[in-house]
Amino acid sequence: MIFVQLFLMLVIILIAAEIFTNALEHLGEKLGISEGVTGSIFAAVGTALPETLVPLLAIFTYTSSAANENAGHEIGVGAILGAPLMLATLSLSLMAISVWKRRGTQGHLRPERTGLLRDLNFFIFAFGVAAIAMYVPHTLPAVRYGIGACMVMTYFVYVMMTINASKALVEGGHATEAQTDMYLCRLGMPNNMVVIAVQLFLGLALLIVGAKGFINQVEGVAAIIGISALLLSLLIIPIATELPEKVNSILWIRKGKDTLAFGNITGAMVFQGTLLPAIGIMLTPWEPRKEVLWGIIITLIAAVWLRYLMAKGGIRVWHLLVNGAMYLTYLAIALT
Repeated sequence: MIFVQLFLMLVIILIAAEIFTNALEHLGEKLGISEGVTGSIFAAVGTALPETLVPLLAIFTYTSSAANENAGHEIGVGAILGAPLMLATLSLSLMAISVWKRRGTQGHLRPERTGLLRDLNFFIFAFGVAAIAMYVPHTLPAVRYGIGACMVMTYFVYVMMTINASKALVEGGHATEAQTDMYLCRLGMPNNMVVIAVQLFLGLALLIVGAKGFINQVEGVAAIIGISALLLSLLIIPIATELPEKVNSILWIRKGKDTLAFGNITGAMVFQGTLLPAIGIMLTPWEPRKEVLWGIIITLIAAVWLRYLMAKGGIRVWHLLVNGAMYLTYLAIALT
């Protein structure tokens, strides 16, 4: 029965992702903004925001006892670091696999270069700082709070730079364009900002319902298997919360919208790699345990690998299969 429920939740997620991306394309077109802003900020934050509640609730609500507080911190830290790990490895790999048959192993993936490099530069810097912060003693709370504040400011600078780059990208042919009519317009509604907002809300609401239902089933499986709270949050929670909503990227890349597809993932990486680690650094033990440290190392290797590919000329389908192999490597390390 649990597998039937998982399947139903996935169907809801697929429908919701199509509704959401359709409305988002029309929003970007109405605003006259670049695909980079639409993918890296609007889509990335819109789909990642609901899942941001998982580590926050874990950190702030597990306080009834010392044991519960420790479990809450473990779940919070794992969810904070597990999401970027999954995005940089498994999500990118699955996105490439979705066009493997159509483009071939040597097929090119062509996201807009400057935007992708900007996303990766900010993420690598911020996540590197988060790794260093694990070695800052708890006797120096002012230093930890200072690092957290700097990471929040890093995301603010990133958003401003992405928006400022939009005009030039639009003029260079990278404007957001909707290729199909908006679904609500097919029911006779006008194509205006109010209707776009309504469809965005409907799509996002369905995504949340589907993702939360998926989480409940996955958590049940994890309880049966009997894994620790830290491993649950590092491995299971990100797959349940982030991966289903990154179906947006698969839909976009199959339509040839590579910039939107990559931006949805790398933009979420920047969001998840700055604001949430800032909270972890300031409010949790944030220590270099084996599972945590290896997760950070592999995430950074995956991000540096992607940046290297873009700097050297481009990304092919098989390149992102390497990212998938990195995720499998982490599984082997964490589960032994």
